[in-house]
Amino acid sequence: MLNGKHIIVGITGGIAAYKMAYCVRELRRTGAEVRVVMTPSAAQFVTPLTFATLSGNEVVVHTFPPDTASGTDRRTAHIELGLWGDAMLIAPASANTIAKIAHGIADNFLTTLTLALRCPLILAPAMDADMWTNDATRENLARLKERGCFVIEPKEGPLASGLTGPGRLPEVEEILAELDAILSGLKSDLKGVKVLVTAGPTEEPVDPVRFIGNRSSGRMGFAIALAASRRGADVTLVSGPCELETPRNVERVDIVTAGEMREAVLMRLDAHDVLVMAAAVADFTPAKPTESKIKKSSEGGLTLELKPTADILREVASLKKGQVIVGFALETDDDAANARKKLSDKKLDFIVLNNPLTEGAGFGTTTNVVTFLYPDGRTKALPKMPKYDVAWRLLDRVAAIRGGRS
Repeated sequence: MLNGKHIIVGITGGIAAYKMAYCVRELRRTGAEVRVVMTPSAAQFVTPLTFATLSGNEVVVHTFPPDTASGTDRRTAHIELGLWGDAMLIAPASANTIAKIAHGIADNFLTTLTLALRCPLILAPAMDADMWTNDATRENLARLKERGCFVIEPKEGPLASGLTGPGRLPEVEEILAELDAILSGLKSDLKGVKVLVTAGPTEEPVDPVRFIGNRSSGRMGFAIALAASRRGADVTLVSGPCELETPRNVERVDIVTAGEMREAVLMRLDAHDVLVMAAAVADFTPAKPTESKIKKSSEGGLTLELKPTADILREVASLKKGQVIVGFALETDDDAANARKKLSDKKLDFIVLNNPLTEGAGFGTTTNVVTFLYPDGRTKALPKMPKYDVAWRLLDRVAAIRGGRS
């Protein structure tokens, strides 16, 4: 998969930077075209001239390079390079650079480039063991994985500090094998397919300041939207209230209530080929929300009359015109039986079952533990994995259904 590919190699400050000279050389031997970007700190470990010689292209270190081999306008070099690459590999990826990318800080050419990048970003972290296991580093990497970045895990062994532990950059052969596997796994099988995804909770108003809601973070639906976009789909994301960043190249529609979500989905259904209902839509809403705040009374409690919200999935099924429709079932009791009933009643192409009481599958987590249930009685249980990986597996199934495969 590397032959003929445009690979951007980003190098940050760390003793493992020397290994990247061998990596660039081997990438060229595979037939890849390589452009190298270094942070100023990386240039303290290995000279840019080394990588310019090995890559056959000028190395960019500074935000405003004096010149480029291709003649690109130096003011927009990060944009041009972001469009040129088929993949960007940052190795070694220091804790500092990982933190900057996770928080969108663009204070050198390399970090600025990652914001303009349109191709997959692969990180190969390398640092001392205590830095690798630090909560801040782990949280930053989790955030990047959630956005769809790939991470090549470091190895254990002797470190530059004299300690032994996790944090070593893998050997060149391992990095290239991982890079090849990632590029081989990338798919464009949804190119041109219009995918509608729902995500997050809904909030049903009790009065102007209170509502009935749930603990959904929206992460699963956002991961599906991101993964579908990465596979070439035109994606619309209908989201309840949540603070997640909108995935790149995804159109986002914000709603609050179940009624608003119903309206947004039905309005767009006919224009889409796939619908994935990952939102945790409220089952009930207050029958008579008040226009002013309900005052607390010391004389007694408060009784709320609730009425059921519209069953969006059931309504969608009755309007289906060849779309692939996927539902989610969040169950705590008799989960498989309840999910299969929902699958049958709502005539879904398949349903994704998860139990919030299972470790790694609760609200707010970056992982999920799910089982796919199919109309023919088959099931496919997945182990605990990042929600982005679950989304990728879900879309594998969607692509298979659209392709007529069982």
